[in-house]
Amino acid sequence: MGEYSLGEAMQEFLNKSKLKYGVQSARIEDVWGNIMGKTVAKYTDKIQIVQHTLFVHTTVAPLKQELHYQKEKIIERVNEALGEKVIRDVVIR
Repeated sequence: MGEYSLGEAMQEFLNKSKLKYGVQSARIEDVWGNIMGKTVAKYTDKIQIVQHTLFVHTTVAPLKQELHYQKEKIIERVNEALGEKVIRDVVIR
């Protein structure tokens, strides 16, 4: 049996458990402002990951339109921030 650091052991546990998506959902809320900028983060009400879909809620119509145009970039940035390909689709509401 090899030696693992605590971080490696936790990562391995999360990869094998169903808690992984819950942790990623919590992380997305923390990193959303860094990924998209403070202005976008200010006007988005709720960000969550369900299955492999990122749901972004906002009441600002021009922002909704802009986010629709940037779906591919959002997927790329979020996956990069989370360190793996978690997001496959983005739904703007």
